[in-house]
Amino acid sequence: MRAEEAENAEEECPQEWGHGSLKGYATVWGVGCRGMTRRMFVGALGVVPALAVPAKDAAPIRRVEVFPVNYPVTAYFKFLPKPERPAVFVKVTCEDGSFGWGQSVPLPTWSYETLESATSALRSYLGPALIGQSPADIEGAHRILNKTIAGSFSTGMPIAKAGLDLALHDLAGKLAGKSLPELWGRTPLERIPLSWTVNVKAIEEIEPLMAEGRKRGYRHFNIKVAPDPKFDLAVAKEVRRLAPDCFLWADGNGGYDTDTALTVAPKLREAGVNVLEQPVAPNNLSGLAALKKQGALPIILDEGVVSVMDLEEFHKLKLLDGVAMKPARTAGLFDARRQVAYLERHKLMFLGSGLTDPDVSLAASLLLFGAYGLKYPAALNGPQFLAGSFLKRPFQVEGGALGVPTGAGLGVEVDEGKVRNASRG
Repeated sequence: MRAEEAENAEEECPQEWGHGSLKGYATVWGVGCRGMTRRMFVGALGVVPALAVPAKDAAPIRRVEVFPVNYPVTAYFKFLPKPERPAVFVKVTCEDGSFGWGQSVPLPTWSYETLESATSALRSYLGPALIGQSPADIEGAHRILNKTIAGSFSTGMPIAKAGLDLALHDLAGKLAGKSLPELWGRTPLERIPLSWTVNVKAIEEIEPLMAEGRKRGYRHFNIKVAPDPKFDLAVAKEVRRLAPDCFLWADGNGGYDTDTALTVAPKLREAGVNVLEQPVAPNNLSGLAALKKQGALPIILDEGVVSVMDLEEFHKLKLLDGVAMKPARTAGLFDARRQVAYLERHKLMFLGSGLTDPDVSLAASLLLFGAYGLKYPAALNGPQFLAGSFLKRPFQVEGGALGVPTGAGLGVEVDEGKVRNASRG
């Protein structure tokens, strides 16, 4: 296909998600799409355009400030055992007074980074390493950050690093007077449909919880599964019964052993589940290979895919059908974009997820998903579980969807006074 033909091509992927729809199942597997858009054509070439901010126009970084805060939690969610969600705001200021905001969202029940470790790493190591550097060179900034705190199996302290990455992206957009999709040369979606999280301790809790989601406009649902397959199947059947046309996404967070996962995956498919995320631990490569070979459900990875190198290796080993993307997990937007381009190039599933992201981290996810044309409801459950905001104009869910920010940079305005007053540091 010539480039000028790709410019005008249209995607013809069916959008049905309901259980029992052959078209919807074809979409889940990434087949049945005859057309190719310019976005897909560029992705097939493996091109990830750089940010269009000349280094000569950017004053060097002068100061990095770090503000740990907490958001109130409004409902039960297994990863938030305390009634608070920790987060770290990061402000990067340049010699000329220009600045950008980022946010790290550590969650020790999900990964090893804590509020204290992220704050310490940003204040004592990562932030100081960028003083005097050009904010326009985001790739160079990541090289510095990865030398300052080295990796182990993959990128070291990616959640902490994401805060600086987002601040640099915000600053780059502000310097150019453009939104991030504009800087990336992409036309974003206007809105991202959301998936309502069903995380319950008893079956009788499902119907009222889903009714609450429906009142807020949600039409798609994701369930937390593992380690109890009997309970998980009952949950899946009840959710599918109550929402026969939804996109139903099961997330194991690595909680099954291999034998249990292989046994339950076909039953989850029969119960109406469309995809199965991280059924076994991220380092259980043989288990992932067995599940991929079994083919009962598309196997979506999350926790183990931190860098694009991880994604490439796991794909070569035939361990996955797609990835639930989280800029918070990938050390920010720089590597997340490389991963999405890889997924497009190899016709793998691209799902949108998060770490119960608030405010700035949520904005980054919406921009990534919008810019790259996310086809599935995003499991961004910050608005479901968190109260309060440090934005001057907080996000509002309307019709079960969130608008993609359109302003310069990350497109949100942080209430700095409120952040400083709330910071525990």
